[in-house]
Amino acid sequence: MLLTWFSLPADRPDLLEKTMFLFDLLFGNKKHAPVPVAPSPTAAAPASVANAPGTTIHHDSRLVETLKEDHRLLIDIYNAIDAARRSDSLLTVQTRLEQFRMVLQDHLLKENVRLYVYLEHVLNGDPVSHQLMHDFRHEMDGIGRVVVGFLGKYRQIGIHPELAAEFATDFAAIGEALVGRIRREEDTLYPMYAPPA
Repeated sequence: MLLTWFSLPADRPDLLEKTMFLFDLLFGNKKHAPVPVAPSPTAAAPASVANAPGTTIHHDSRLVETLKEDHRLLIDIYNAIDAARRSDSLLTVQTRLEQFRMVLQDHLLKENVRLYVYLEHVLNGDPVSHQLMHDFRHEMDGIGRVVVGFLGKYRQIGIHPELAAEFATDFAAIGEALVGRIRREEDTLYPMYAPPA
């Protein structure tokens, strides 16, 4: 297969978005991503989108729901891993762990780029909420490192069944951390995400 480098015309930014979508679709980064549609020339521009102070980052009314959908998907995948573990289907466990990794990385990227950066600017005048948001971010960094270590340790469990002995204990600890974090995010962190005043 011959790979060639190509450049996109500078006056066609829509081609880059469509190209990136195609790469994501082909390489599995966003299995259920909607096909980007160019806005029609007759479509009205949004009234005025309020940006976070000092940035071009705007409030996205769908972001919290999208993050909650990610949480539901992560829990569904976790439960599927547990079912495969209970039936000693280690190849399925391995496949589902990779799926879990991809969904989690996508979720953390959304939180880091779209949620935390926005909140960093919007909460700048509220020291208590600003510190709470920083504490959440710091905690998630720690949890993220633990989960990434877990996923790395068991990434080949399907071909190394000797890993199964420790898996159940480690997996239960990851599940406990995941459920606790999801509750705290949805109950405390996500309500902070609001349009700037």
